[in-house]
Amino acid sequence: MITVRAVRAVHACLLPLLVLAPVVLVPGCAPAPARMRAPDGPRASGLPGTVYAAHRGGALEAPENSMAGLLSAYRRRSAAVLDVDVRTLRDGTLVAMHDRTLNRTTDHTGPVSGLTLRQWRRVRLRPAGGLPGAWPPEHPPTAEAVLARFGGRIVLNVEVKDGGLKRLAGMIRERGLTGSVYVQSNKLPQAAKAHRMGLLTSVWRSVRQARTDRPERWRGTVDMLSVDHRARDADIRRAVRSGIPRVWSHTVNRPAARDRVLRLGCDGVLTDAPRLMARTPPRAAKPAGEGDDRRRAEGDKAGGPDGGGDR
Repeated sequence: MITVRAVRAVHACLLPLLVLAPVVLVPGCAPAPARMRAPDGPRASGLPGTVYAAHRGGALEAPENSMAGLLSAYRRRSAAVLDVDVRTLRDGTLVAMHDRTLNRTTDHTGPVSGLTLRQWRRVRLRPAGGLPGAWPPEHPPTAEAVLARFGGRIVLNVEVKDGGLKRLAGMIRERGLTGSVYVQSNKLPQAAKAHRMGLLTSVWRSVRQARTDRPERWRGTVDMLSVDHRARDADIRRAVRSGIPRVWSHTVNRPAARDRVLRLGCDGVLTDAPRLMARTPPRAAKPAGEGDDRRRAEGDKAGGPDGGGDR
């Protein structure tokens, strides 16, 4: 007969093994990351020399601004930064969505700003045709859910598409993420406001804006500047020489376009295809000549959901 003392001895031996045993994941199921204090996780200051940022979570490889897409890029480690857009609902809730309306990417129509959180939870993303893999229906996440899932685990670039900067700043500070979340805008006054709030700031510029920008004036305010990859060589070089700590380019979906902006001095790209970029290493080549600007820009148009100037 097994005595009580013997049973207790067996338990004492097995318990440490059970605690240390690896978690078995069911294929296709997303693990819930263990909580991690932000200072222990990746920070913008520790990013690699060449950064790949999964634009909208990798919009050519997964449903854009979806939790599944962000998680896919995170788990595959194809990007050092996850990029997501946020908009504000009628009740002030911040949600992950690029467009002003629900029409293009969901099963609903109408303005995002017209919904409450309860109504938002009925919305389901409609994956774009041609995406690889199977993507089950899911509702688009809130900004709070994105920060809770990925904050302190990977660097984030969060673009504020409308209002909500103050609320977003509160969520970032509350979680101790001021060193690992870029807050992005196309508006320099908003970047200056975010800087005064103690946040990392990120500004994107279109081809037209890059022609007349004087980014050296922003080097005390902007932490990362992203220039459209179709900008002229001279305009990208001016951004690189501005003194701003990080200069990236968007939205880069072809290796040739990536190689060009890296040769011009950019240290990162925002891409809808992070897996493609990760498996095609940059090629060394002679610096591009100024006279090739027009030919390059015309030969590398669109190639993703960002055909125009809106990042």
